[in-house]
Amino acid sequence: MEIWVGTGNKGKVSEFKLLFEKLKPEFVLKSTMDLPTYSAPPENGQSFVDNARIKAKSMKAMKPQTWVFAEDSGLEVEALGNLPGIHSARYAGPKASDSENTAKLLKMLQIRSAGNRKAQFTTVIVAYSSTGEEIIVKGEMKGSIAPLPKGQHGFGYDPVFIPEGQTQTLAELGPGFKAQHSHRAMATHALVSEIKERI
Repeated sequence: MEIWVGTGNKGKVSEFKLLFEKLKPEFVLKSTMDLPTYSAPPENGQSFVDNARIKAKSMKAMKPQTWVFAEDSGLEVEALGNLPGIHSARYAGPKASDSENTAKLLKMLQIRSAGNRKAQFTTVIVAYSSTGEEIIVKGEMKGSIAPLPKGQHGFGYDPVFIPEGQTQTLAELGPGFKAQHSHRAMATHALVSEIKERI
């Protein structure tokens, strides 16, 4: 069975593929990268749910008879009023690189907070079944922000995020740890459970 994910983010696609191979190997995961004519919609929602729904509906329009889903995720830092949040991918500007976003985050924390480095990653997935039923699931991973980036794995803010109970960043802990414990893993587990009930 094919299931389509509405993202062109290579890091997210590889994580989802790894998760689906473990959870539901008979699913063939496809992404917007497999659709040369696809044009991503503007993510102008006010929440993770809004943005995930915008992307999922856009994907559903391309694949109306198929299971589709999209996610929106971000890093919420307590001392920054839960920023960057839905702006995580463009925190340092519309075309900002991961390293630019991370550098801005560390700079803002330096300005705003000496002590409180609490943070969490949040993922919201909006899926549409082959019949058009909407399903919403969520995953979270709590932790703190490291003083400096460390590690070579992952993407986004992984080099500065230390999960609760750990001493290393996600970029040091690697894909095996993320596949078991990350916000995206939690949300994907929930999604696969919902799909299993309906097929």
